[in-house]
Amino acid sequence: MFLPKAPPYDALAWAKMSFAERARLSCQAWAVQGYGSPLGAYFVYVLKIIGYIAGWIYFCSFSPGLGEWGTISWWFQPVAFQKAIIWSLLFEVLGLGCGSGPLTGRYFPPIGGFLYFLRPKTTKMPLFEGAPIIGGKTRGILEILSYAALIGSLVLSLIHPAPGYDQFLPIIALLVIAGILDKTVFLAARAEHYWVTIVVFAFAPNWIAGAMIVQLSIWLFAGFSKLNSHFPSVVCVMASNSPFTPFAWFRKAMYKNYPDDLRPSNTALVKSYMGILLELGTPIVLFTGVVSGSSTIVMIGLGMMIFLHSYITSNFPMGVPIEWNFLVVYSGFFLFGAHSHITPFQLDSQVVAVFLFFFSFAIPLLGNIKPEWVSFLLAMRYYAGNWAVSVWMFRDDSYRKLDKLTKTSGWLYDQLDMFYERKVSVGLVSKVMAFRLMHLHGKAFQTIVPKAVKDFERYEWVEGELIAGMVVGWNFGEGHLHSEQLLRSVQSQCGFTDGELRCIFIEGQPLGQSTLHYRVHDAEKGLIDDGKIKVSDLKELQPWPTK
Repeated sequence: MFLPKAPPYDALAWAKMSFAERARLSCQAWAVQGYGSPLGAYFVYVLKIIGYIAGWIYFCSFSPGLGEWGTISWWFQPVAFQKAIIWSLLFEVLGLGCGSGPLTGRYFPPIGGFLYFLRPKTTKMPLFEGAPIIGGKTRGILEILSYAALIGSLVLSLIHPAPGYDQFLPIIALLVIAGILDKTVFLAARAEHYWVTIVVFAFAPNWIAGAMIVQLSIWLFAGFSKLNSHFPSVVCVMASNSPFTPFAWFRKAMYKNYPDDLRPSNTALVKSYMGILLELGTPIVLFTGVVSGSSTIVMIGLGMMIFLHSYITSNFPMGVPIEWNFLVVYSGFFLFGAHSHITPFQLDSQVVAVFLFFFSFAIPLLGNIKPEWVSFLLAMRYYAGNWAVSVWMFRDDSYRKLDKLTKTSGWLYDQLDMFYERKVSVGLVSKVMAFRLMHLHGKAFQTIVPKAVKDFERYEWVEGELIAGMVVGWNFGEGHLHSEQLLRSVQSQCGFTDGELRCIFIEGQPLGQSTLHYRVHDAEKGLIDDGKIKVSDLKELQPWPTK
């Protein structure tokens, strides 16, 4: 129960193989084993969900008539929904939600978040890099105080019997300030959802209508972003990793011809089309139901919503946004079920309408057109398989230079060695390489790795997500947190020499374009190669080099 599944190869021998051999073996193992996490890891997340729900009920108990454990009628009171949003923002910005625990490469400690955001000299990602006072590379008193004030304002709102404008405004302002000082904090707060909704609470007379718009936008853009060539690979990767699909025959059915051809099968393609239809269809049906006043259509939409998020949650996707999925389902019932008599057209505030147009439409659309400009979170491109990614490659033991950084998370193997022998640790980490390579964008590394390093066997391949988790204290698929800006910061503090650290950065595919843009950097020398790769060419490749 507490040991990961052993891969079907000698992990220590695997670590000395060529890139092609490492890639082939790990991808073939992922197809039938997934990440191989022990069952105990999933139990941790179940306990976390229970704690998340219990925390919400506890804070609701500060409001008269709310917080009774034996009933659910009070769940649909407006103040209960407001506290659910505020509590979710607090839960996330503390580092307890997305990106925490063993399924995200966090073993000890299992979280980053406040362990970094309240600690002096930890690495931060300022919005205005290099600017006086606010643009430094490490955290100082200003960043710590703004973050602590944000946490305090969130707690004060949660214990208030009926939080209103006076409680919401400090949250709104402090998260903006904290985000300017370190954009990691803004993203970790899941601001595109929770912060935007709290702005609606503060300034919209009919805030339920505004919250409806936020929720509809999240579903619509999440579905819209999957209208690409990348999503079928996501379906394959998720199906192979789900604890609820342990059957080898089912996992193999996701691929054209296991183990030799791991491109998505027709079964995977059909599942991806159904997923897109469901994610786009849910908001359309719910919107139609509330506008037309048809309770039957609303119930159909809620049923679609339950099916959609039950499927997502059951797959325990990497990054593990389980609490977010619970909150979205609750939001659906509160907004479109209990308050189906309200429509998004009843917002009654032109200022808030303009704000929502900007944050819930214009920015997500821009993020699809210019993904290099906008975080995939702000663009609501969740699990579309089309994100900015990176791989950091350390020659020999040069990774030890990361010890110069102020951080609470140790090197990944140092964390794992507290629980497993080294062979088991290497076997588990080998699957992280497979996770990246089995996505469509991951196939681009076949072309780029030989341009980055000539002696791959000497290098430790580390997923950029894990680097972000160790260095800045949070990771959830946001490739811009471990791209050139982070490399500059790490290099200034660690001083890698030529060839010790090579990084490959790949940007997401822009809407309407057919290529991916990549860059190869040496930590000391800077940019050493960049170019574009046709996505159509990647579709024909296996997840490992075959030539």
